[in-house]
Amino acid sequence: MKCDLCPRKCLVDRKKGEKGICGQTENLKVARAALHFWEEPCISGDAGSGAVFFSGCPLHCVFCQNENIANGTVGKEISLERLVDIFLELQEKRANNINLVTPGHFVPQIVKALDQARKEGLTLPVVYNTSSYETVDTIKMLEGYVDIYLPDFKYMSPVLSKKYSHAPDYAEVAKAAIAEMVRQTGKAVFVNGDEDNLILSGTIVRHLTLPGCMADSMQILKYLHDTYGDMIYISIMNQFTPLSNLEKYPELNRRITDEEYETLVDYAIEIGIENGFIQEGN
Repeated sequence: MKCDLCPRKCLVDRKKGEKGICGQTENLKVARAALHFWEEPCISGDAGSGAVFFSGCPLHCVFCQNENIANGTVGKEISLERLVDIFLELQEKRANNINLVTPGHFVPQIVKALDQARKEGLTLPVVYNTSSYETVDTIKMLEGYVDIYLPDFKYMSPVLSKKYSHAPDYAEVAKAAIAEMVRQTGKAVFVNGDEDNLILSGTIVRHLTLPGCMADSMQILKYLHDTYGDMIYISIMNQFTPLSNLEKYPELNRRITDEEYETLVDYAIEIGIENGFIQEGN
């Protein structure tokens, strides 16, 4: 079967061992599975999120913080049965949820694994942690399986998305994908109805601020707030860290300043964003 799971639509036959832009065949490949404490507080909580990092990625951002995982050089091929066991083991470790990280190119297998894991006692909410470079059809496959969507919204400008992620269509793709996510989850729901507690269902859209891209960041925040209001939460992230392979992109070879980040947060407050997360300190 020709693969069209992501917007790249490579149409390679992954069942025959061919690899698309994601770098993966049909065989599940996982780079890490463990309790993870560095998501938003309502996802990590005190016990940690049960994160499963899948190898490969269709986007390949030039500034990727997990490049070895994204290009598929790190990871281990596992069976569907082993993935089921991983979900159940994370539940036994008292994870707050199952957190699927960059999973889009393995959605059919993940759906089968979740079906089996639920038969064997999995009750945790499922988080879908994605770049948002996803087709609506793929997101629709996850209805009834994913409780919490954690998508990025990286760029509004096609110039920036082409330059840094080789995807001039990123914004339009992300808008459509996030719309489907919000349709599925509705307004965020928290334990005991208190947003200081763990999230049970909903959509949290992340935006990582890039150096020199403040105007684009502001456009993204305004679009999300104008479109969804308090239906979603917005996470404004300042953790961009330049890597050693940015010689061709010297403008990205620095962290954003405290002043830049504070300006963006002030803008978010000014336009009326109340449901959100910001990062403080290191």
